Amino acid sequence: METLSNSLKKKATEQHYRAEVMIAGEQLRLRLHDGKLIKDRRYHLRTYPNCFVAKELTDWLIDHKEAPDRETGIRLMQKLMDHYIIHHVCDEHSDYKDAKLLYRFRKDDGTFPLSKDVKVFMRGQSLYEKLVSMDESILKVREENSVKYQRTFLGCEMIDWLVQEGEAENRKEAVELGRALLEHGIIQHVSNRHHFFDSDILYQFWINFRRRCRLTELLNENSSRTLSESPDSPFCLRKLNPDPGNTSFLSVQKEIKIVSAVRRSSITSLAGNSNPYFSTTPTLVFPPVAECNPKSVLKRPVTNEELLSPGAPYIKKTLTIVGDAVGWGFVVRGGRPCHIQAVDPGGPAAAAGMKVCQFVFSVNGMYVLHLDYQTISSLIMTGPRTLVMEVMEAIE
Repeated sequence: METLSNSLKKKATEQHYRAEVMIAGEQLRLRLHDGKLIKDRRYHLRTYPNCFVAKELTDWLIDHKEAPDRETGIRLMQKLMDHYIIHHVCDEHSDYKDAKLLYRFRKDDGTFPLSKDVKVFMRGQSLYEKLVSMDESILKVREENSVKYQRTFLGCEMIDWLVQEGEAENRKEAVELGRALLEHGIIQHVSNRHHFFDSDILYQFWINFRRRCRLTELLNENSSRTLSESPDSPFCLRKLNPDPGNTSFLSVQKEIKIVSAVRRSSITSLAGNSNPYFSTTPTLVFPPVAECNPKSVLKRPVTNEELLSPGAPYIKKTLTIVGDAVGWGFVVRGGRPCHIQAVDPGGPAAAAGMKVCQFVFSVNGMYVLHLDYQTISSLIMTGPRTLVMEVMEAIE
């Protein structure tokens, strides 16, 4: 059985770090679009689309506790420049300057390099999302040598799945794909000793694509983060133990049912494990089933006809919400139309501009005014980590 050489381990660790930078960069890009820091700007009679001002971004990083000071903020953005995530709009500066200079994410202008490494990363992310969204996933929590590992699979199981799902034409091609994923730090042998084989050796996804990355982690390039330190991200709608004082959110906590909490299934539940708890902290559990529903936050019932009638006092907004390690941070209720019943003040939905009493118009491009909240919950639960919602809000 082929063991991993030190040089291959080093390469995989470097590629793993590169992948973490890309994930963090993309999450930041979406948040900045939401916060309107990325927009078209004019300078010297020329318009530069989809860019941001470096000085404003440094302020934003500090205000949102992504950086403790300006120096750290500069170092973080330099990391993104070094990995070809952002660049100066005219490529006149190779370093990131905390000044009134315009920079842009390469994904926003089509200059992001689609190298072989990036394509392997994108393939790995696609496979991961497909696996964790399945009802009967091969990913499970397993134990080896008295150590529990998350997101694990047997090499032969992965080969079977890749061929069955049409991701590879044959077992040989599936093995080559698995080896590429391992060499790029996306998967690994649980004790990091073996390469990828069509056998009953235990592997795991080294990258949790659904974990919200803190930018400051990018500065710890040489520290290897183990999977056991970061539990799976089920992307529920609210935190199990919200901060005291969040009364608008706590008011509905006790009645959130499993089906309506729009919570993504954890890896253990996907695998059919009867224990809904994680062995690592913080523990994420399903809330108790309600005995009764709380009072609606709406002052009065609103119909679809009223929302859509010409001249109605409502405006439509588009929200892009990137779920963090504990969820999106909101609760949907009602039906035809559904409304936002609660928003976690510290969650991603609140940061994106979601408010209680907004009506859900569409979810990831699908018109949903005619659906009930259970159906909308299912749409969100089976959709991507990045949630795009159109909501209708009353004009004050």
